[in-house]
Amino acid sequence: MVITANEPPIENLRDRQIRFDIVCKAESGEFINVEMCFNPNPYELVKLEFYASKLFIGQDIRGTDKTFNDLKESYQIAILARKRFFADDIVFHTFEYYDPEHNISLNGRSRIITVELSKLDRIIEKSVKDMSPAEQWAVFFQYLTDKAKRAKINQIIECQEGIAMASEALAAFTKDEIEYYHQISKEKYELDMQSRMADERKKWRQEEKQEVITLLKSGKSLEEIIKEYEGK
Repeated sequence: MVITANEPPIENLRDRQIRFDIVCKAESGEFINVEMCFNPNPYELVKLEFYASKLFIGQDIRGTDKTFNDLKESYQIAILARKRFFADDIVFHTFEYYDPEHNISLNGRSRIITVELSKLDRIIEKSVKDMSPAEQWAVFFQYLTDKAKRAKINQIIECQEGIAMASEALAAFTKDEIEYYHQISKEKYELDMQSRMADERKKWRQEEKQEVITLLKSGKSLEEIIKEYEGK
């Protein structure tokens, strides 16, 4: 497994606390983007779909000896630390293309996986040996700084080896692939900021519209309404 940090540019320390992501490349060639988010945007799920597709099409299959069958599986993994994506109590969800009417899978090679750490209340009560590897990692992320859970975290550490981010491992990524993922990282930040600004503009327009409606319903004359509105 090869791992490279893929942290988007930040404006202040608060941004660094909100989001961090890494791109991984398995020995067999699969691409994995793991992103941890503390305060998700309202459009977080559709954003996952967007970047899952970017991860998949970022593979280089140019060359006379390459075909579409050389495309490797790609996984967009979102770890949500505080809020929830879905109303159920299931921690892990995996999504792929399928026909919902006939329940037939496309058997495609891209996946979106969500991990909701706020749903671990029952899993943390299990013994470590009864946890799946995925559950152990999720518990580790969620309760690492919880002093009351320190004994269990230590047990998990004893049975799970950490993944070393050795600089020489980056050689497994091609120059084009590294540049592509850095570009995605930059694009994520820019689109996040763009979407936030768009949301604020929509909210402001709605407030302005409601204010005008309130003034019109007040029974005041048009001249009075214009004067009062322009004076704000």
